[in-house]
Amino acid sequence: MLKTYRGGCHCGAVRFEADLDLSQGTGKCNCSICTKTRNWGITIKPDAFRLISGADDLSDYQFGSKSAHHLFCRHCGVRSFGRGNIAEIGGEYVSVQLAALDDATPAELTEAPVKYFNGRDNDWWHAPAETRHL
Repeated sequence: MLKTYRGGCHCGAVRFEADLDLSQGTGKCNCSICTKTRNWGITIKPDAFRLISGADDLSDYQFGSKSAHHLFCRHCGVRSFGRGNIAEIGGEYVSVQLAALDDATPAELTEAPVKYFNGRDNDWWHAPAETRHL
């Protein structure tokens, strides 16, 4: 079910709203950055995301193909969302970090299906053999 969630960083400088349907699935990946940041996100189209405040408080980290912007608050360091353009997943996207949602209940989060991605081996369309650590 589509629902508008609110969220942001720890210090409150970055605030957003996003229209999410958690029942459509969330994702975890074993690539180097996702593993180190314990990434658990949901990918949506940009028109379902609204940055309310904090555009000037965001820093951007990119690596590899530079197709993804790993955004984080320059004050508290929290990654609330990222964005990019990857043709294989439909072009422009926003990836909302579920841990940054203020009003998602534990029940909503535990009921959300999780898909695993094998970014470590650049085999994005298959789940890695081991996922318990993600």
